Amino acid sequence: MDIRKIKKLIELLEESSLTELEIVEGEESVRLMRGGQAQSTTYVAPPMMPPAAAPSAPAIEQTGAEEEEVVDGEMVLSPMVGTFFSASGPGAEPFVTMGQKVGVGDTLCIIEAMKMFNQIESDVSGTIVAILVENGQPVEYDEPLFVIR
Repeated sequence: MDIRKIKKLIELLEESSLTELEIVEGEESVRLMRGGQAQSTTYVAPPMMPPAAAPSAPAIEQTGAEEEEVVDGEMVLSPMVGTFFSASGPGAEPFVTMGQKVGVGDTLCIIEAMKMFNQIESDVSGTIVAILVENGQPVEYDEPLFVIR
């Protein structure tokens, strides 16, 4: 969450008769309180991604509340830090979907970095067997994006 948003929330809290305000956006949350105690701001950052595997790693393991799943194939890794977009615009169809066949040079997604929209193209031919990130999600350098078999 942007510090400007937090400052705006503090201003809103001061202008209102509320004593407590909590905002949750995805995995981030801010809680502001006032009263007999000093104001406090709590910021919870999203969890860090584990280091990415080598580009030709044969499998990806997903852990969590769901069952572990192993997917074989070639991983497409993020070439930069930025924001992942699956389509060219909010109402547009995604570049690729699960089960879709792709060829070398086909656009898989867009990564926005520093107000520049970079098309990410496939280096291999095959079928999309896993899409590992969600639209609008921040991605790190070498983070797995897709698995192509």
